[in-house]
Amino acid sequence: MTEFEKMIRGEAFNAIDVDLRLRREAARIACAKFNAHPSKGNLRHVTRLFSAFDSAVIEPGFQCDYGSQIHLGKNVFINFHCVFLDAAPIHIGDDVLIGPAVHLYTVDHPRDATQRASGECHAKPIVIGNKVWIGGGAKILPGITVGDNAIIAANAVVTRNVAPNERYFG
Repeated sequence: MTEFEKMIRGEAFNAIDVDLRLRREAARIACAKFNAHPSKGNLRHVTRLFSAFDSAVIEPGFQCDYGSQIHLGKNVFINFHCVFLDAAPIHIGDDVLIGPAVHLYTVDHPRDATQRASGECHAKPIVIGNKVWIGGGAKILPGITVGDNAIIAANAVVTRNVAPNERYFG
């Protein structure tokens, strides 16, 4: 089984694997093409990486690891300089507002230094419900689910699941 297949299955994987590095490089190039000359035409370089894309506005500065595990619903707005590390799926519902410099991290590293040095990683999905508003600078950690209509405060670090309609201040 390849490291990519392990990653997709949610198993521990080696992030320094050559195939995974090439996939991240392809995503960086796609993002760079869009970010250098933001336009609807150049946005296709990014959105064709995505697993699901309906209708979204993505402002320049967007970065992702692979893109292949990003699922966007309808009417999603992603503001400037957002980072989506998608070693595991990132599901974003409909009518979601994502503020500037929001980071979504699905990937995590071992706490043991020897394992970490070997390149071993694991990842957990992030699920963001419908009509969620994530304030600028917020960070959402691996394995988090944000319920429908929730509001995440600017600069919050989301370390636990957020219930529907909840206002999370971190």
